[in-house]
Amino acid sequence: MTTFVDRVELHVAAGNGGHGCASVHREKFKPLGGPDGGNGGRGGDVVLVVDQSVTTLLEYHYSPHRKATNGKPGEGGNRSGKDGQDLVLPVPDGTVVLDRNGEVLADLIGEGTTYVAASGGRGGLGNAALASARRKAPGFALLGEPGDAGDVVLELKTVADVALVGYPSAGKSSLISVLSAARPKIADYPFTTLVPNLGVVTAGSTVYTVADVPGLIPGASQGKGLGLEFLRHVERCSVLVHVLDTATLESDRDPVSDLDVIEEELRSYGGLDDRPRIVVLNKIDVTDGQDLAEMVRPDLEARGYRVFEVSAVAHKGLKELSFALAELVGEARAARPKEEATRVVIRPKAVDDSGFTVTREEESLYRVRGEKPERWVRQTDFNNDEAVGYLADRLNRLGVEEELMKAGARAGDGVAIGPEDNAVVFDWEPTMLAGAEMLGRRGEDHRLEGERPAAQRRRDKQAARDEAQDEYEGFHPFAGG
Repeated sequence: MTTFVDRVELHVAAGNGGHGCASVHREKFKPLGGPDGGNGGRGGDVVLVVDQSVTTLLEYHYSPHRKATNGKPGEGGNRSGKDGQDLVLPVPDGTVVLDRNGEVLADLIGEGTTYVAASGGRGGLGNAALASARRKAPGFALLGEPGDAGDVVLELKTVADVALVGYPSAGKSSLISVLSAARPKIADYPFTTLVPNLGVVTAGSTVYTVADVPGLIPGASQGKGLGLEFLRHVERCSVLVHVLDTATLESDRDPVSDLDVIEEELRSYGGLDDRPRIVVLNKIDVTDGQDLAEMVRPDLEARGYRVFEVSAVAHKGLKELSFALAELVGEARAARPKEEATRVVIRPKAVDDSGFTVTREEESLYRVRGEKPERWVRQTDFNNDEAVGYLADRLNRLGVEEELMKAGARAGDGVAIGPEDNAVVFDWEPTMLAGAEMLGRRGEDHRLEGERPAAQRRRDKQAARDEAQDEYEGFHPFAGG
């Protein structure tokens, strides 16, 4: 049964915003008391938060689909809908958030660090909020926006000060068990350790963490064995410790060649050349192991390594090793740049930024892209003519119609608003008039009926004048009977 997971694909969905309410206040002797529809509630976010008590991504391995709650719709009587509840997902310290293409979205280090993996949708405005001096009683409300949805990859890189690296069965698990209170599985066969183990070591006034990184064999950096899965845990460590087996029973292996193989894998993985190294010659409690350690120690020291002869079983050389590691960890901590508070970066929009673009994709198809137009389309109830007219007014005020004319659009051309996979397409008809003066009854818009009311009024006035003129020309006051 899986007990440790350090990489999962998480499917997250934020909550949808609640719809606004279209309502008119009614009471005795006040049949039309004005609009009183409330706004919809905001959808909940999906938030990742670093929690020191969490050490694995196992929970998300078994339950990868997570969704926040939706916002409630608005109601009459100016009652706004309740906001959806944010879904807070605790993750281990050192979790990296990536998209499906492998691009890093966030690096979560430190207790309480947060990242919004999916943002909840905005709630729609009710007709009370949409009322104005010219549009006194809107017969529509805005729809709530859908929340963000998508996939993110969570990858755990263990946050430790010291990494123990070496061949399987070199004694790494035994060493971490005697240096700290960690109790990993220990046995006399390769790949006993299938997951990284962490232990806390105290040496004098210095407290540091040690990680046992399993599965390093020739070809590990190319994915052989378990190496590629766990080499990333070495990236966070300040000090690397080569644990070499001086009592191996394999005739084709010796401590020096083991060191060369592991160093080659670390070089192939990359980014670890600047880490200080210590060599530990383990299992000197065995007679042959002591003899071999004495033979190879001069060669290793000639390469510039600090060498320690230890026995995890007999508890020999552990104190010197722990204090040497504490010294290197202290130097690494002192050399780190001082952490500064996160700066708030303000990026104002350019003066000439209209907030949308119009591109011609085909001979008679134009696409409008922009945050505001796309959001307005998502919030429009296309079953309500007045809501559609309100959308046309907003797009006209934003300058979309003017840009379409500049791009060469003509009446009857197709206009798509939004991305290709989720666009609203309609036949464009240029308008000369826009606003609340075009309104008819609640929920209607005369522009969608084929004839504008202003043109109808002009025609009616002209017909009345013509009729009056005809009556005047046919009247003779002195005509007798």
